[in-house]
Amino acid sequence: MNNPSIFTRIINGEIPCHKIYEDEYTFAFLDIHPSCEGHTLVVHKTPAQFVWDLNDEEYAQLMSTAKKIARHYRDVSGKPYVRMDIVGTDIPHNHLHLKPFATTSETHNPTRDMAEPDHQALARVAEKLRFS
Repeated sequence: MNNPSIFTRIINGEIPCHKIYEDEYTFAFLDIHPSCEGHTLVVHKTPAQFVWDLNDEEYAQLMSTAKKIARHYRDVSGKPYVRMDIVGTDIPHNHLHLKPFATTSETHNPTRDMAEPDHQALARVAEKLRFS
């Protein structure tokens, strides 16, 4: 990857985000066009294009962070389930989508691709879900 991806730029603080979690290896932030409340992207700081391009240790670090966030979300969101999707087609930087929900209909938002994100709503959700 020649140019830094948008996710690398977010990790580096060049682009603002609604950060939920960060450690030495991984970074998690709210999707600006969420399909449900709490829709979070979890990335490894290694700029591999696909999750499958990470080495075994990096892959384990990413999955460990996803598990930590999912358990945290169940505790603080009041939602018993957390869906995890690996798509990899939209941004050339490994990432997982975590989506807390109680019913499957909650994981679909027909206005997901609206032009401007609702940053005030995202800030409220980030405050609720962020690790202290």
